[in-house]
Amino acid sequence: MSDKQAIKREDRLVSINIGKVLEGTFKGKAALSGIYKEPVAQPVRLGLTGIEGDEQADLVNHGGPDKAVCVYSRDHYPHWERVLGRSLPIGAFGENFTVEGLSENEVHIGDTYRIGDAVVQVSQPRQPCWKLAMKWSLDELPVLVTEKGATGFYFRVLEPGLVGTGDVRLLERHPARITVTEANRVMHGDRTDKDGLRKMLSLDALADSWKNTFAKRLNRLEGEEG
Repeated sequence: MSDKQAIKREDRLVSINIGKVLEGTFKGKAALSGIYKEPVAQPVRLGLTGIEGDEQADLVNHGGPDKAVCVYSRDHYPHWERVLGRSLPIGAFGENFTVEGLSENEVHIGDTYRIGDAVVQVSQPRQPCWKLAMKWSLDELPVLVTEKGATGFYFRVLEPGLVGTGDVRLLERHPARITVTEANRVMHGDRTDKDGLRKMLSLDALADSWKNTFAKRLNRLEGEEG
């Protein structure tokens, strides 16, 4: 390989992060959140609804089978360090898995991976919320993350097991080949793309909450045409 050819780095899980629900302050009001994650040194047990010992404050919008593991790439950190004007610790975005590689424009909804003893599947992009703004005292941070497309994504757990840091092995690409980036585009960008909405709704591996949002939007758009 010449020095002009790109060298593909292997996808890796570089840190596993968990946390308890803690109290923060957002816009002058106390708020509970599990966004304050810290790395763990030992392998952890990954179950169908998340990592043993990890907590979420809002069980409606966080955690559960379709959002068992929040994944974020360390490759995005340098950009956000420039935005925030400070170095960022691992787990800065409240992610359970800090990875290298696994970019949003390469990972597909429904792709399956083996990590340690567990088998996981990409279920949906992450939707950054106000708790990220609370953590880093920047109200516009969730919007900036969404606009950048550096949202991260969630795994559902197909086979529970013990997980430690190391290589992330791709088992199967989903045949639809719809990337996390494309899912974000349909959700946040071209909100009137009916063909895009139909493609997303046909995707068996997409999380139910996203399917419900897309179905309501498509019904509304089709109703406006009628």
